[in-house]
Amino acid sequence: MAGALLALLALLWGSQVLIAFDYFSPWKGQQQMYKLDIGWPKIPEYFTGQTFCVAVDSLHGLVYVGQRGDNVPKVLVFSEEGYFLYSWNNTVEMPHGIFVLNTATDSSVWITDVGTGKYGHTVKQYSPSGKLMQILGTPGNAGSSLIPLQFDQPAEIFVEESGDIYVVDGDGGMNNRLLKLSNDYKEIWLTGTNGTGIGQFKIPHSVTVDPFGRVWVADRDNKRIQVFDKVTGEWLGSWSSCFSEDGPYSVRFTGNYKYLIVAQLNINRLAVLAAPPVGSIGDCVMVNAVQLADETKPHLVDVDMKSGAVYVAEIGAQQVQKYIPLS
Repeated sequence: MAGALLALLALLWGSQVLIAFDYFSPWKGQQQMYKLDIGWPKIPEYFTGQTFCVAVDSLHGLVYVGQRGDNVPKVLVFSEEGYFLYSWNNTVEMPHGIFVLNTATDSSVWITDVGTGKYGHTVKQYSPSGKLMQILGTPGNAGSSLIPLQFDQPAEIFVEESGDIYVVDGDGGMNNRLLKLSNDYKEIWLTGTNGTGIGQFKIPHSVTVDPFGRVWVADRDNKRIQVFDKVTGEWLGSWSSCFSEDGPYSVRFTGNYKYLIVAQLNINRLAVLAAPPVGSIGDCVMVNAVQLADETKPHLVDVDMKSGAVYVAEIGAQQVQKYIPLS
């Protein structure tokens, strides 16, 4: 029955769409925590490029998707129910990371662009409709770590409600660093060089912040997550034991901050890790996992902090999928 349903859906949706019909075998005796929403999006054909990133505007019920490819819209906007709303393409070359910031007065969409053309090596702020509002970096010019606002393939950004900005800069470029900026784009602190030691990085790929003053970085090619104090930039610890099979590509907290959702691209898995409260971060504990279909290649994820839904941008499948929490 399940196999017939999968075959039917694959036929209806086209051979280029991979559907992650995992059956969530319990992880180490645990019950499944998430269920695939097979009705999201309503029309998958709007994904016409490689889907690299996704961001949720939980305040307005919107989902932004960044995709790459020739002659394709680079940003797609959906409703949380899965309806396609609109797209835009202004000054976006190769989106890598995307983030939505809501303040008391407005909303904005931040995109890291790793392109090598005239728009690349930048972090850009847009209005929800795609109007360019701010550029950080020098468009088209890769820069060294000696200059804070000169990026080389910036991977991802996280912006707090205060306006403080965290950028992981180094999706394979010369920089391997974590940078904190104030809301007027001045450097507060900068840490990291290329290497395997404490506080060093090999492709810092994703960044997020918890309510306890800690910055979490997916240190992809070192196969670990590193944690820093958000005020001082001081190194607080790292997790590596959960990533012997594959490094972390994306890191996001669940809405209640009890868990971290971590994408592992090469083994097509979402790991659900227990998030430590205040105090020592200890070592990682994997409490659950969602095994995706082969060659799905989950790259970056985001979480709807209201509903708890997890959205996964999948390079291999060229789609974004939505997972709903079961409790």
